[in-house]
Amino acid sequence: MTQATEATIIEPLVRDLVEWITKEPRQYRDVIDTWRTSCPRLMVWEAASDRGFVERKLLEGRGAYVFATEAGQKFVRSYVG
Repeated sequence: MTQATEATIIEPLVRDLVEWITKEPRQYRDVIDTWRTSCPRLMVWEAASDRGFVERKLLEGRGAYVFATEAGQKFVRSYVG
């Protein structure tokens, strides 16, 4: 698979992941569980994280949560009419 083909496949999945997280911060374990069936899940998570669209934070007494960054929100808005 070429990089261009890989990007074409992963791009909509990254957008879906980031859009889902922009609606509300998600528990890290819920993100991983929900995206377990997505193929290729880890590549989608890594792409979103590497691009700075999402970040994982530990919230005291609540555990790890995933938040959409400003860059992630901007990325989602660029696809929404």
